[in-house]
Amino acid sequence: MGSVKDLEVLRKPTKGEMGIGRFHFSDRYSVFDWGEMPDPIENKGSVLCTMGAYCFERLEEKGIKTHYRGLIQDGKLVKTSELKAPTSTMEISLVRVFPPKAHNVAGKLKYDYSIFEQNLANFLIPLEIIYRNGLPEGSSVFDRLKAGLKPEDLGLNHFPRPGERLENPIFDVSTKLEVRDRYVTWADAQGLAGLSNNEIGEIKDILVHIDDLITETASKAGLENEDGKVEFGFDPNRKPMVVDVVGTLDECRFTYKGVHVSKEISRQYYKGTNWYKDMVEAKKEASSKGVKDWKSLCQSTPPKLDRHLKKKISEVYMAAANELTELYLFDVTSLDDILA
Repeated sequence: MGSVKDLEVLRKPTKGEMGIGRFHFSDRYSVFDWGEMPDPIENKGSVLCTMGAYCFERLEEKGIKTHYRGLIQDGKLVKTSELKAPTSTMEISLVRVFPPKAHNVAGKLKYDYSIFEQNLANFLIPLEIIYRNGLPEGSSVFDRLKAGLKPEDLGLNHFPRPGERLENPIFDVSTKLEVRDRYVTWADAQGLAGLSNNEIGEIKDILVHIDDLITETASKAGLENEDGKVEFGFDPNRKPMVVDVVGTLDECRFTYKGVHVSKEISRQYYKGTNWYKDMVEAKKEASSKGVKDWKSLCQSTPPKLDRHLKKKISEVYMAAANELTELYLFDVTSLDDILA
């Protein structure tokens, strides 16, 4: 079970053939890598499933390969245009997953990526890639700059300010399968994942198309596509394809007239709690001691969301899905009315 969706394996992937699986999107949510938070967001699973499927279908239309196979409704495989009601089940092709082995070296966790060689195929690339069109309040970029990252390390020629829109998108990359994922340089990412120069170039080209498509799609709902995360896998012929899910309110950070319309709403709420302070300290302590389970060091657990905020988040998710996909599967008023 994942923190927000469950994977059902129908056929396991092999060295030479992709498997088949189903994502069952739940109403659970996670912030700051905690895992399942105390209370679910009503209809969130169906919203993410619908938005992700819609974006996958638009990518496939543009010739971009993904692992998406369709949605499940009434026991049948369907496209979003065939939906009669919301669904929370998506069928996908599966690739192999090879988590790097962790070792405690002098009190620090070190990871062995030696399995990722040029002759390996049909696997999840162990990286998470983030495109950034803007730097809204809450972006991790500002914490990293405070910690010593230089603007030029991000491809910027100045120190950015919260809310700034970028002239050209920047691409960040982090590890994906470590206990605590970390940002790395593109050169380090290439070495860890065993990627060639051509493969890095191809992945970046696909990212541009994904970013453009999500930006265009989100604009229909009046949303600004601030940033988003994308994951890739290699098929059995070592051709890159988009995996996991893209274009949702969990994968992307959208704003509407300057207001957050994404998981960032709950992130900002929890940043004002004592649990957030305890969580930050626990991560620091775990990092300094080479401890895998940082949650065991946390002195508190997250409180429940304010019930009015929880209801508002659910409404925001449903309205955004309606207006972004133009399918209007959810019984809710407009995003403009909800955020008025």
